[in-house]
Amino acid sequence: MDPVALTEARPTPIAHPQRTMRWLPLALPMVLIAGLHCAVWALLSGPFALHDPFVIGLGVYLALSTLTIPAGLLSLRTHDPRWGAVLSWTGLLALGMFSSLFVLALLRAALLPGLDWLGLPLSGWDAMTAWGVVTVALLATTTGLALARVSPAVVQVDIPIADLPAPLHGFRIVQITDIHVGPTIRRGYLQRIVDKVNALQADLIAITGDVVDGDVPSLRAHVAPLQGLKAREGVALVLGNHELYSGAPAWVQEFRRLGLQVLLNEHFIVRRDTATLAVAGVTDHSTGRFFANMACDPHTAIRGAGEDADVRLLLAHQPVTAPAGAEAGYHLALHGHTHGGQWWPWNHFVRMQQPVVKGLHRFGRMWSYTSVGTGYWGPPKRHFRSEITLLTLRPQTTQG
Repeated sequence: MDPVALTEARPTPIAHPQRTMRWLPLALPMVLIAGLHCAVWALLSGPFALHDPFVIGLGVYLALSTLTIPAGLLSLRTHDPRWGAVLSWTGLLALGMFSSLFVLALLRAALLPGLDWLGLPLSGWDAMTAWGVVTVALLATTTGLALARVSPAVVQVDIPIADLPAPLHGFRIVQITDIHVGPTIRRGYLQRIVDKVNALQADLIAITGDVVDGDVPSLRAHVAPLQGLKAREGVALVLGNHELYSGAPAWVQEFRRLGLQVLLNEHFIVRRDTATLAVAGVTDHSTGRFFANMACDPHTAIRGAGEDADVRLLLAHQPVTAPAGAEAGYHLALHGHTHGGQWWPWNHFVRMQQPVVKGLHRFGRMWSYTSVGTGYWGPPKRHFRSEITLLTLRPQTTQG
């Protein structure tokens, strides 16, 4: 048959149930997003006439937000990186703005009946508070953007260790975590982190997971600056839950190619004269659901020479692993995952999943430090700065 005839012949389309089913996972979130946007419009437009500029402007914005949020979430699937970057930024900024709009609109709806109960005229307060919700949401989003994109602060933490051998006095560990290289965090952002970490001249650099949000082919060039990290005893890394979502086996191979020591329920020994420090790392707390033979196990990670080390350090992405670490006999555990809640009001919900939100805590005789993260996840929005943590081992002078 003539090839031209084949290209010109257009058969009648046939509906395929399988293709329809493929769209369902996308259609359902779209319906949910649209429904939530409609709810915000209904909650805030009540005190105004339909032709009021506030109602029209809010409706137009929410309609655009309904479209841009899904586009931003799917931006990594685009073939043109520049177009993907535009979609990422607009969609994720819209998501951050909508998060604040939604929460504040609900709070307003809950509080207005209180004004009515106090006998205050709702007519004035109704319109004023609707404007207030939009204004505060905009301020929260712009402030959050500035705090998310500013260089991480260096947070210094002293860790008192009982019977710490003299050769390990002042041992410096720099922790970075939850960078989330992906839609809006790219090579330049990571390079600034690497430069700041190297300036601290650490004995050991610990990366406690969630380095990436995306697969290796998409992000290889953007994680390349990690190869430039320098510390006397090297760079140790453990996987977070987002590496599991992004193809953990391929990322383990890539991180090792970059010269990072990936710890999968295992350890290595640092020697300073006659003193020893065991650096152990476990897989993420959720790994067992993906790879049954690699489930998180702090006991296995230290088994062998590490059990007799003078100091035992555990790297574990989620703080929920801390109790098992204390049981296994570690002196110090480093975590990330929580982001400190990242922005209000979600910081108040972290305790529903994790034992701590941020900072230094004790689990039995073990110290546990949870970083608020060195990057951010999802919307470029933080209500406090990200951090690079400098932890220094000190001899304990009093019994803790």
